[in-house]
Amino acid sequence: MDDDQSMRDRVASDEAAPAAGRPDPAGTAAAGPADSERGQAEPAKAGPDKAGPDAGPDKADAKGSGRKRNRSFWRELPVLIVVALAIALLIKTFVVQAFFIPSSSMEDTLLIGDKVLVNKVVYHLRPIKAGDVIVFDGAGSWNPVPAAQPPSSDPIVRLYHATLVPLFHSIGGLFGTAPGQTDYIKRVIGVPGDHVACCNAQGQVTVNGVALHEKDYLFPGALPSEIRFSETVPPGRLWVMGDNRLVSDDSRLHRDDPGNGTIPENEVIGRAFMIVWPPSRWTILQIPHTFQQHGITAAAAGAMPGMITTTVGGAPYLPLAGGVIVALPITWLQRRVRLRRRRARR
Repeated sequence: MDDDQSMRDRVASDEAAPAAGRPDPAGTAAAGPADSERGQAEPAKAGPDKAGPDAGPDKADAKGSGRKRNRSFWRELPVLIVVALAIALLIKTFVVQAFFIPSSSMEDTLLIGDKVLVNKVVYHLRPIKAGDVIVFDGAGSWNPVPAAQPPSSDPIVRLYHATLVPLFHSIGGLFGTAPGQTDYIKRVIGVPGDHVACCNAQGQVTVNGVALHEKDYLFPGALPSEIRFSETVPPGRLWVMGDNRLVSDDSRLHRDDPGNGTIPENEVIGRAFMIVWPPSRWTILQIPHTFQQHGITAAAAGAMPGMITTTVGGAPYLPLAGGVIVALPITWLQRRVRLRRRRARR
């Protein structure tokens, strides 16, 4: 009896074995605890077809990529600013510079507060011409050369004055510089070899005996000159006058200075070619037609045959804008190269 009961218990145990996770002879298996857990966990996995609108991996990657691009832009912005500033300083030093007009000596051509652009390259390509409006340094001709200041005994102060002070002045000059105590803006009346005089029987200034008709640029109602003069311009020098002759401190008042009032060509900073501020005053500064008379240039050429005049100039928005315009494509190309390298690595 006991043996029969024991036999039935073993058979029941053997039949229940597949339910515990062991494979049965037919090759089928009942779900054990591990299989049950997997079966419940799988529906929670978000596949491509079951994902919601915000749960997909592409959406997460796009957000992460956008954040990386924003961080990359802000990291590169200081580099862009430095590159733009460096290019702007180069443009200002060698190509074009803005100057504010501080006085009325060139009215009505230039008014107080006007901003003009000065071309520093043009006189490396062509001679200075009568009628040009120029900016020049009068130190050594109209003004005594400033006395040199003794250097400081502090090396830090010397380094500051030798590096940061010129840099700050150059950066400030990007937005327009007022001519300094020895810088002037005037109109060229006579070039080397010209004979300039005032006045003829009609009260006009003459160049090589040819009368200048100056109504187009002289201050309204002003006489060509109340000061009489007769000078031949020496080689390498220029005779200059303001358009507002009553208040202009020009060559006529400096005839007791070296050069009899003329200024050296190599002290010319450049040619003022455009008024850029205020916007209502935008205009190109052309050479007046009176200076294109044949007798003026022909007489000057005959007096000084073969002469070539050149100048070497020294140093607001235009240089700065030029720096930004050049720096932007450089930065863009740099970013494109970096993106391609990152994609290649993937």
